[in-house]
Amino acid sequence: MSPLPEAELVRSSVQLYRYLLRCCRRLPPGHIQQHYRHAIRQSFKVHADEDDPVRIQQIIKRAIEDADWVMNKYKDQK
Repeated sequence: MSPLPEAELVRSSVQLYRYLLRCCRRLPPGHIQQHYRHAIRQSFKVHADEDDPVRIQQIIKRAIEDADWVMNKYKDQK
């Protein structure tokens, strides 16, 4: 199960960034949201110069899987 229904529509790094920030809005407010927003921004900056399409798709797939794990971890705490 994906954290949000539009996970399968993510094709670019900008779409992924926006998607992950929308997922953060569904987390419990406060420090948890701040932590994951910061982690998303840092990861986006680290991978900003990536130009290999295969590697970008690997990063997108892994980020969506990680988001799914985080959303399941906090789904009952909101």
